Amino acid sequence: MRTLFVLLLFCHFASAGVHILQRMNGCEWDDETGEVQGFNQYGYDGEDFISLDLQTLTWIAPKPQAFITKLRWDTEKSRLDYNKNYYIYKCPDWLKKYVHYGKSFLQRRELPSVSLLQKTPSSPVTCHATGFYPDRAMMFWRKDGEEFHEDVEHGEILPNHDGTFQMSVDLNLSSVTPEDWRRFDCVFHLSGVEDDIVTRLDKAEIRTNWGSTSGFTPGSVVGVTVGLLLLSAGITGLLMWRRNNNGFHPAN
Repeated sequence: MRTLFVLLLFCHFASAGVHILQRMNGCEWDDETGEVQGFNQYGYDGEDFISLDLQTLTWIAPKPQAFITKLRWDTEKSRLDYNKNYYIYKCPDWLKKYVHYGKSFLQRRELPSVSLLQKTPSSPVTCHATGFYPDRAMMFWRKDGEEFHEDVEHGEILPNHDGTFQMSVDLNLSSVTPEDWRRFDCVFHLSGVEDDIVTRLDKAEIRTNWGSTSGFTPGSVVGVTVGLLLLSAGITGLLMWRRNNNGFHPAN
């Protein structure tokens, strides 16, 4: 597909509010043919005044009033060579860089990390995605491969401090039997990315602040409790021994 990119620079000068001098310069680049064209032209009081022909390196004066300026500028060879180098080489190089940066920005895609969260055993399960870009994304729950809408609550897309985004969707499982949990999965879709991120609803993968998934087991809780009781008893015994033996010195 042929695309023509143009870099334009405009200058506007006014003289005592009576006359206006305008300048437009820049370059064009055809990304299909590679053809480059530069232009540098002036206007006076809204009409064309003088322009540069980069093929012949001469100035074109469409009006008689500009002819004296043309004769003088045609003799400035160093300025003409500078213009040729600028509009044929430098300006297109900048234009290509701007196009590349623009495409990189517009086509930027960052996939998120997706987690399953639950506050309490009776709370809805939250499918949470964070770190994605851009914000053109959607997330939903599926049951048996079909999009599921009952007992589902969608959250808003929110910004992160690093310029990426986050979002979540809740699923209320109060009416779902434990055996049916495996029939659900969470789907994250990012615009411009073909493959979705699919997260199966697995109780063992849910991050919580309770139960074994938090890193504590019943045995470890009992062990910590017993250890604290023994430590407390030891400190109490030490304090009692020091109190009973305070001031006591064995005879020689």
